Amino acid sequence: MKEIRAIVRPARVDKLREALRAIPNFPGVTFLKAQGFTAPAEIGRRTVRQELTDFSDKIMVSVVADDAMVAPIREAIFAACSTGNLGDGLVWVVDIGEIHRIRNKAAY
Repeated sequence: MKEIRAIVRPARVDKLREALRAIPNFPGVTFLKAQGFTAPAEIGRRTVRQELTDFSDKIMVSVVADDAMVAPIREAIFAACSTGNLGDGLVWVVDIGEIHRIRNKAAY
């Protein structure tokens, strides 16, 4: 099992939701509100005021899925969320040791 996480622009969430729902046997997704900023080296020289106020709203996406689902989910995120501009976000994949449903304690 893997967790596919991403940080994306809020304006891309509707398009991402549609893309994920189109994947056969898609397991589900969690969206969380987040704030962040792009790596300072990517932006160039900035004032102290800009450094302290440059947080922008983002959405963190979390999907837990079988290993075989990672590639189609990652590709759906790229396709739905890329604008080609700085600040489009990141995608990363994390190994999951084990997962259990709270309802019945069954292994997932």
